[in-house]
Amino acid sequence: MIRVLLADDQALLRMGFRMILEAQADIEVVGEASDGAAAISMTRALRPDVVLMDVRMPGMDGIQATDAVRTAFPETRVLILTTYDLDEYVFAGLKAGASGFLLKDAPPEELLTAIRTVAEGEAVLAPTATRRLIDQFVPMLPDPAQRNDRQELVARLTERERAVFTLIATGKSNREIAAELHLSEGTVKVHVGRILAKLELRDRVQAVVLAYESGIITPGS
Repeated sequence: MIRVLLADDQALLRMGFRMILEAQADIEVVGEASDGAAAISMTRALRPDVVLMDVRMPGMDGIQATDAVRTAFPETRVLILTTYDLDEYVFAGLKAGASGFLLKDAPPEELLTAIRTVAEGEAVLAPTATRRLIDQFVPMLPDPAQRNDRQELVARLTERERAVFTLIATGKSNREIAAELHLSEGTVKVHVGRILAKLELRDRVQAVVLAYESGIITPGS
């Protein structure tokens, strides 16, 4: 059973999401929060598997709440809900640790797939889509001093891991990486796990963000 917490300041939207989710045999809505602070306190009390987090809420917004939830409760995944597919807040949400984002008007089947995907520890936003998002918000990337810090982080990787990391950042799947580097998919999967651990990243989406921040991938490349 996937335990879900709904965080949105609009009661009607929460009701609609609840109706869709509770019709599923494998999903349970364990609570509802109307702002970011409530989302954090309810996550602490209920320990949901997934939080559906609206971005624009009164008081503490969804970005601050996402960062707090993912820091204090790393086992809980956050799925950002937004009205616009290129909302600047989405980029901030991904940096804060969200496993992806979903448009509020997405079809019910897309919502359900997204929840099940993040509950399994995967991201619902394809790396290629993340790259388009970052291209849109290049001014938000780090200044040169911060970039040096990111480069020092990436320097932890071995030559092989760096090659895999670069291909992850270009949106390649494990199968595509295996074919390009002449490795087995199992070996690539091991490399990906080690890379995420070394770089202290939660998923492949954050790997794309770091690749931009460190200069390994440049906008438009």
